[in-house]
Amino acid sequence: MSLSRRRLLASAAGLSAVIAGLSACNASAGPENAAPSGSAAAGGVEPGAYPVTIKHKFGETTLTEEPKRVVTAGLKEQDDCLAVGVVPVAATTWFDLDGDPLIGRWAKEALGSAQTSADQTPTKLTYVDRLEFEKIAAAAPDLIVVIYSAIKQADYDKLSKIAPTIAQSADHDDWGVPWDVQATMVGRALGRPALMAEKVAAAKKSIADTVAAHPEFAGKSGVVATPWEGVFVYGVQDPRPRLLTELGMTLPPDLDKATGSAWGGNLSAERVDLLDVDAMIWFVEGENKSEVVKNKAYASLAVHKEGRDIFTNPGDGVYEAFSFLTVLSMGYLLANLAPRLSTALDGDPGTSTDPA
Repeated sequence: MSLSRRRLLASAAGLSAVIAGLSACNASAGPENAAPSGSAAAGGVEPGAYPVTIKHKFGETTLTEEPKRVVTAGLKEQDDCLAVGVVPVAATTWFDLDGDPLIGRWAKEALGSAQTSADQTPTKLTYVDRLEFEKIAAAAPDLIVVIYSAIKQADYDKLSKIAPTIAQSADHDDWGVPWDVQATMVGRALGRPALMAEKVAAAKKSIADTVAAHPEFAGKSGVVATPWEGVFVYGVQDPRPRLLTELGMTLPPDLDKATGSAWGGNLSAERVDLLDVDAMIWFVEGENKSEVVKNKAYASLAVHKEGRDIFTNPGDGVYEAFSFLTVLSMGYLLANLAPRLSTALDGDPGTSTDPA
């Protein structure tokens, strides 16, 4: 994956500094002293779970028994593993999560519960210009999960020579797999489909409860963007705008046409009007907020003049959880994003959309 694409996925204009700070390998967590993936809290494999065949972009992968050493080579599948009590032996760092490169604040409890049988945190992998094939192989996996990714056939072939590999869904764009589809794929692969279905249902209930508590979201238009090489707007296949639609909101009808991709793209100066929505969510870092509001074209829009824009920053929780957007992060995200979104839509320019 190119550095620019990874920066956009992390929604951080300064991510290159984060990557440099996280580049050191966790030397103490190699396969020689790594415990198998833990599963005590989940109650183990469910009856009839195997054999199981998982379809994906590059065909299908059949597992005949429970994998004992799981590597998550996509950007956020460690959350799905932890949701059903499995600790990967290696996982991929995306960006800093409150000083932890792998486990978000919303996943700490799940990690602690799963570690009752395996006191082990995953070896840290990175995914910048390429997958770390050598480190993945050194983890001695018997399953590789790389669903939230954009790997190509050659990458899949290399991974499959190391261990059975489950790649991104064929039904969605690269980087566009819905959170519940991803979770379901992982739950089936780990032999815990019913437990994962319960977790998915709980996350969907969080969405439904949020919709019920905030009728003001219904029918309102929204956009998610970041100030990268101008204005990069996330498209309908990106999980973040998709969540807005799950909350009852709408996206600009010409969004994908204007950006040139269902995943998203940069807006031309002529299409800045697409940003003049009922509520706008920006992913920014520090000084980048001032760069956004200094943009005369954007500053002239009603969405900004009327205080209907939300700026999420590293460390505020929404920035991280909204980027991960998993079965584990959903409840935390909605509890922290919904009040700010409601404030943006309250019709009062004087109320702040900053975190409480």
